[in-house]
Amino acid sequence: MARTFSVKPLTVETLDRIKRMAAELVRQAPKSLRHCRYADLRLEIAEVKSATAENGSGKTGQDDYVFGFCVRVLAGDPLVAPGYFGHRLGSADLARLPVLLRTGLRHAYDRAITNARRKEQVRTRFAELGHSLSGLTLAPIEVRQDTVKAEYAIDPRSVPLSEIARYTAEVSRVVKGLGTRIRFNSISTSTSLSRELLASSEGAVIDQSFATTLAFCSVVAETETAEQSLFDYIGHQRGWEVVTEGTRSELIRHLDLLTFATSLGRDCLKLVDAPPLRASDKEVVVVTDPHYNTLKAHEIIGHPTELDRVLKMETAYAGRSWLFRNLDHTQVGRQIASPLVTAYSDPSLPGLGHYVYDHEGTPGRKVVHIDKGIFTGFMNSRQTAAIVRAAPNGSYRATEASLVPLIRMSNTVFAAGTRDPEQIIAEVDRGYYLVGHRTPSIAESRENFSISAQKVYEIRNGQIGQLYRGGGMTADTKDYLMKVDAVGRDFRLNPIPNCGKGQPMQTKRLGNGAPTMRSRARLTGV
Repeated sequence: MARTFSVKPLTVETLDRIKRMAAELVRQAPKSLRHCRYADLRLEIAEVKSATAENGSGKTGQDDYVFGFCVRVLAGDPLVAPGYFGHRLGSADLARLPVLLRTGLRHAYDRAITNARRKEQVRTRFAELGHSLSGLTLAPIEVRQDTVKAEYAIDPRSVPLSEIARYTAEVSRVVKGLGTRIRFNSISTSTSLSRELLASSEGAVIDQSFATTLAFCSVVAETETAEQSLFDYIGHQRGWEVVTEGTRSELIRHLDLLTFATSLGRDCLKLVDAPPLRASDKEVVVVTDPHYNTLKAHEIIGHPTELDRVLKMETAYAGRSWLFRNLDHTQVGRQIASPLVTAYSDPSLPGLGHYVYDHEGTPGRKVVHIDKGIFTGFMNSRQTAAIVRAAPNGSYRATEASLVPLIRMSNTVFAAGTRDPEQIIAEVDRGYYLVGHRTPSIAESRENFSISAQKVYEIRNGQIGQLYRGGGMTADTKDYLMKVDAVGRDFRLNPIPNCGKGQPMQTKRLGNGAPTMRSRARLTGV
């Protein structure tokens, strides 16, 4: 019997009663707080329904909401510094929300003033080193007032929790019924409608809503001599139809959850009988499918082009980027890949990475990272854009309103090429075809990588042959990209619903994608 939890005191429409008051509060901040130079306020309400099942039995069901806010203030004289105050809220907080917001604004202001004073003290105390500290500046943007509606066929709120739990358990029962060698399966589903409000002292008022539906499937098969596990996701910025009907658009194609999960289970049964892949001592030809390249784009293009990482703001716990040594030594304008390789981030594409404005009110725009092999630029925020003297590109986002935004991917992808993917394989005398991604292992500066695959096939004389389990590939990032000699036209977008970044950790849903690609790398094995 599944455990259920239901709380429904707030809806996304609640923000209608808050919108004007919130905008006026931050608009007046520079007038009411002596050294305030800028303020913004983010509010969010998300209504979420979810369920999990294991081995054919319902485990949990939840109908809940997330409600919170965050205030950012830039203040100080002469040095300007930031201060933040974030808070998760409950239904009991709604009646006293104006007081909570004003208190939060004051806390953020006081923190900014303290921050600015401490920095000024350091500048005075440590002559040369201290003068490396500077005031925080935001690059200018076009200030907008806009409302963006969510897209869906089936409103996530209209689906009874009992139906979500029933369907989730039914999928798990079908996967369990594939055979006795299926020792474990776990199915999770969630569907939500969220609404975000951003107001700034510059006059921005951005009201965005999102419908998001996700499903996760994990399967373990076992024999007397081997064990195999697989996991994968489906997801889109749409309603419950994502799970029950699948998605069949130009760029995003996945089956309904029942078909998707049973297909994953059957693959698991095939793999448990397959021989293990052995690591190679030398490079071999590797052809990688769009699903495998989804994670590759995420790890070797997305993260090293986030400008907060690049500027070493997260060096202590997440790493740096080989694309940037300092302001005078970067890879911008240099060839880092084959002329066949183009990569970019684009929030206008559909899927989990789609949005119109980031959490500073900056319109999201396409950022080209690699243009025909030449490295061209980074995702940024208004703060980091000012540091490198670039235009803001709308990449500053938080997992929820109570948290401080970070520079995050939108839809970060390898661009489509012109080749027939079947012909790319047919040209290989001997090599390997890697299908589907599993687990990454990435160097601290992303200069090399190792990513395991769901399935690995041997290619002989242009034909796909023996199936192997437990393998993947590893390579130096630049070396791999420089050796790309074929790019397919079969571009696909896929969900990455669990990208972790920050401290405390923020888990963000976003999109990545790619076509089929061919290069050279060493194999990893069991």
